[in-house]
Amino acid sequence: MMPGFRLSLGFTLFYLALIVLIPLSAVFLKTFTLSWDGFIAAVTSPRVMASYRLTFGASLLAALLNAFFGGIVAWVLVRYEFPGKKLIDALVDLPFALPTAVAGIALTALYSSNGWIGQYLEPLGIKVAFTPLGVLVALTFIGLPFVVRTVQPVLEDAEKELEEAAASLGANHWQTFTRVIFPTVFPALLTGFALSFARATGEYGSVIFIAGNMPMVSEITPLFIITKLEQYDYAGATAIAVVMLTASFLLLLAINVLQAWTRKRGQSTGA
Repeated sequence: MMPGFRLSLGFTLFYLALIVLIPLSAVFLKTFTLSWDGFIAAVTSPRVMASYRLTFGASLLAALLNAFFGGIVAWVLVRYEFPGKKLIDALVDLPFALPTAVAGIALTALYSSNGWIGQYLEPLGIKVAFTPLGVLVALTFIGLPFVVRTVQPVLEDAEKELEEAAASLGANHWQTFTRVIFPTVFPALLTGFALSFARATGEYGSVIFIAGNMPMVSEITPLFIITKLEQYDYAGATAIAVVMLTASFLLLLAINVLQAWTRKRGQSTGA
């Protein structure tokens, strides 16, 4: 056993309990003050169900888009040299550094009917700002760095000798990608997808400005929780939060199980 293990473990458990377990326990304990009928009524009202559909649906679609396009961005940054590469690499981290409220205001200004982009989309019948599509745009914006920064180091560490060996055996570019490269980066791609989804489900600041917050149309669940808190309905707010937390946890658990299965399968194949 390494020296200091018990002290380090004790500190780790104490810190996790203080930062994670106690706040989450408080959410559940406050929810338990509701009766079962009260809980069901709080989390299944038509307005709340509409917010679930928008939040989880837009978060899932944004994470899928980021998994696809973020993988392409990571590939380009790792495999190609071009002017302005360092600038683009730095821009990937912009959603991390930019305050979420500023991001929301900027996206609204860009995609509103008189914005730089929105003024060209609206004549085509595409309205982004103050619609569910605007929510999708905001969630895609804030989730992209998670995929790029997760996949990028895996691509950098990938053994190019395997690609050269595949090419020498007669594999074309598509076969090399699907049978050599993609299995290597797939676990990282799943991790980036999970991180992007988790961030999107709880996003608030960058969404409320561009969403329009119309009940039953473009109202996200985090905003509904804030509304409940402003009405001093703490039990109702925590009940909705518990549903979101449980759904997100189950999805992340499924993704982690899939990741573990993928790694195990890759190791058995390599052996």
